[in-house]
Amino acid sequence: MSRKVVVEEKISYQKPKRFFEKSGSVDSASSYYVPLENVVNSDNMDMRDMVERGRYFSIFAPRQSGKTTYLNHLCKELQENPSYVTIIISFQKYKKLNPEKFYAQVQKKLYGHLIERLTIIGCQKLDMIKSYLDRHDLTDHISFGELFEELNRIIVFKKLVIFIDEFDGIPREELENFLSTLRDLYLEYKEVKQKALYSIGLVGIRDITKLIVGGVSPFNIADQVDLPHFSLKNVRELYSQYTAETNQPFTEAAVKKIYEETAGQPWLVNRLGTILTVDVKPGVTTPIDENDVDKAIGILLQEKNDHFDNLYEKAKLYKETFIEIVFDHVKYKPDDKDQSWLEQYGLIKKNEGKAVVANNIYKKRYIETFFTEANVPDEISSLQDVSPGSRLNMENSLLDFGQYIAQIGVQAFYKEKKPYEKTGQFLLTAWLYQYVKDGKGDLRYEVKSGMGIMDIMLTYMGKKYIIETKVNRQNLTRTLAQGVKQVAMKYLAPEFCLEGYLVVFDTRTPVGDTCEPQYHQAGDKQVVSFKIGIGKEK
Repeated sequence: MSRKVVVEEKISYQKPKRFFEKSGSVDSASSYYVPLENVVNSDNMDMRDMVERGRYFSIFAPRQSGKTTYLNHLCKELQENPSYVTIIISFQKYKKLNPEKFYAQVQKKLYGHLIERLTIIGCQKLDMIKSYLDRHDLTDHISFGELFEELNRIIVFKKLVIFIDEFDGIPREELENFLSTLRDLYLEYKEVKQKALYSIGLVGIRDITKLIVGGVSPFNIADQVDLPHFSLKNVRELYSQYTAETNQPFTEAAVKKIYEETAGQPWLVNRLGTILTVDVKPGVTTPIDENDVDKAIGILLQEKNDHFDNLYEKAKLYKETFIEIVFDHVKYKPDDKDQSWLEQYGLIKKNEGKAVVANNIYKKRYIETFFTEANVPDEISSLQDVSPGSRLNMENSLLDFGQYIAQIGVQAFYKEKKPYEKTGQFLLTAWLYQYVKDGKGDLRYEVKSGMGIMDIMLTYMGKKYIIETKVNRQNLTRTLAQGVKQVAMKYLAPEFCLEGYLVVFDTRTPVGDTCEPQYHQAGDKQVVSFKIGIGKEK
């Protein structure tokens, strides 16, 4: 009787051949790459169909969201058909040029790419085109339009497709002329099937179809395309390419967590891929799991990089609106100027009719940055507010917070002479953040719990502190009663807490008035309230 011996082959880690790209266009030969899904217009027509039907369109997406990568790969696909002449030019460095220099640069780039592509495909009329280009200089929008009128006559058997990347870089004084020229060309040749300028796409961070110049939109003939982020499937496929090269897998839970935290933002997905495989768990075949993702996000949130720096500068421009969106369920308003810019920069998005922060990582990064900038005194995190047994004396802390508001004044609470809803909640959260910034606890805001969404929940040494904020404009008694009921019934019971806190910012009480705690009993629950005056002095 023979005994069968089973030998298990140990899978070893293999050095990756590619990497996760974090800057510029993705080259699939050297970087992990997945094509974006569902790149369509409002009629659900995908980009390839739009080009083949001769449509003009604009692609809107924030920086570092995959625009250039998508265009490069689309051009390669189109160029598999020799009837297509695809050209990508960028206006990134043109913003400060005068019209003459602007069109000279356009000519240099456009003519060079055109001749190169026509040479590659063996265009029979190449000499005729070269001769025309040699004597036709681009000097203004008129000569720009004449260029395509002549090309339409010479090379009707080819389809010229032009993508203008970083279109936002066009000189402002030339915007109307340029867009109007494109609009005229589209309308003139719309019914012509054989034409040289077949399709054009303008790519930028602004919604170009909404640009109003001289009271009208000069590019209202274009389809609008919003470039989507990675889907969960995209994220899974991207990381599986790394696994195929190295034998190190990602658990499904890890992939889902990354997708949930990044909302599929391509730069964040790629950056976390690098941190996870280079810093957190490098050189092994042990699966990357949810705990590893938490560590990687912690590293990313502390990282200084151009991606975060650029977005931070934009967030600062609309800080009040951004904070309001972080701390409240703000209605999405497509015509709101601040919301529109924040959305175009990729900081917020529309979700079920609400304006929300684009992803959890942006939310954590920038709100904590703004907390730090709130200039909350460092001494509040001292032992004066910590009782024996490592319990916070929340009453003392909130009384100190009232004094802090009296010191800084009330200007921050007002915008256009009206009390700004979320300033108080933001400043209070920044105040409490000092207790947890060194890792001693956890601070969450806008927390779903029980029958509602609580403003602030601080966990310190295992104990939960639930705080609700209100702004009172008219009836303080009614505001207090509603707030006490809300804290006791909606938040304390589901969290198994017996005590909670209510902070009312009262516009009818002068700033600096004495702030004393009041105690409210609601069954077996106690709510301690604080009235903090934010009324302007007469």
